Amino acid sequence: MKLTQEQSEEIKNQQSQSNQTKRVTAPELEKILYEAIPALDHGFVRVIDYMGDDTSIVQSARVSYGKGTKQVSTDKGLIKYLMRHWHSTPFEMCEIKYHINFQYLLQGNGSGIEQLM
Repeated sequence: MKLTQEQSEEIKNQQSQSNQTKRVTAPELEKILYEAIPALDHGFVRVIDYMGDDTSIVQSARVSYGKGTKQVSTDKGLIKYLMRHWHSTPFEMCEIKYHINFQYLLQGNGSGIEQLM
């Protein structure tokens, strides 16, 4: 399913808006926000909204640790530690909202319906 010209213009309009916010932003997600990324044969996926970044994860992990280490240089190490030891709760501080669109074909064979993707 291709995007219509109107949909493409709406996406460009949304991307061109600049809004001030007090929340953290992720520069790489900001680059693709609202952009339709082709998926499968006729579908697309796009990021509609997101919440949190690496600092949200490390801040959550350090809540129970007290003052602990607050140096930015150790954030990367802490995230690696959390992943390596399957501590998933701090990662729940981040969310991404997607718009996913793809064709879903149902085909009957006489005895029932089979799903084809």
